[in-house]
Amino acid sequence: MEYSSFSYSERDLCRIPPRPAESHKGTFGRVLCVAGSRGMCGAAYLAAKAAYRVGAGLVRILTVKENLPILQTLLPEAIVTTYDGEAPEADVIAEAEAWADVLVIGCGMGISRASRSVLSTLLRLSRKPKVLDADALNLLGRNPSLLKYARGAILTPHPLEASRLCGLGVAEILAEPEEIAYRMAKKYGVICAIKTHHTAVSDGGSFLYRNASGNSGMATGGSGDVLAGIIGGLLAQARSTDLSPFTVACLGVYVHGLCGDVAAKRLSEYSVMASDLIDALPQVLSWVERK
Repeated sequence: MEYSSFSYSERDLCRIPPRPAESHKGTFGRVLCVAGSRGMCGAAYLAAKAAYRVGAGLVRILTVKENLPILQTLLPEAIVTTYDGEAPEADVIAEAEAWADVLVIGCGMGISRASRSVLSTLLRLSRKPKVLDADALNLLGRNPSLLKYARGAILTPHPLEASRLCGLGVAEILAEPEEIAYRMAKKYGVICAIKTHHTAVSDGGSFLYRNASGNSGMATGGSGDVLAGIIGGLLAQARSTDLSPFTVACLGVYVHGLCGDVAAKRLSEYSVMASDLIDALPQVLSWVERK
């Protein structure tokens, strides 16, 4: 074993960036959520709202035109920019990327040729911090030549998505998630968070995070979109701190799990939905102020 494992407890919430009194929207960063496809706007909504609720100053959604009226209604606080789902406009993609401090890419994005074009453009163009989730990972699995442009990004695959990326079976990944996260992170130069009941996060270095928060209620549609948004929102706030992307990814996973625990205590593990995780963020973040 080339790494030592560690976990977080509630006292580690003090690592979350503080909120200075003298501040404005830009202080807490701009998150661009490149998410959603026709009939899949819910993923964009969940990721964007989670980024806002965890403290990002501004959140913008880049999605297909069909999603505009729904997202403007669901989340009026977000800026919504659209592209043609058949032929994405390069100038629209470039302008949205230039606006952002952090990119969250892939939630409900689909794996169409157009989605591949958007992902490829952003990976080649941007050197900004990124969270790659869901269909961004599925597209990388189908187009492994793009992985070289993902260096430094945070990847958040569940075991099947990890299987598509690394070529191992799901059973093999579930048997050794820590080892697979470490190997994928080291091979591709990324931070890899393999989502299981004890999510493992590695940057391919000497330490590996093993999450201890969360419960079975989080095994529900949209939970991963919420995690991607939480990590993206924390990355945006950490820009002016000395927190590494690896530490931010670990904090995001831990906070996400705590939200699941708060929601399950209120609703039972049977009844937790992804939106309940977002609703639990205020209680979890209130603990930061008490540390």
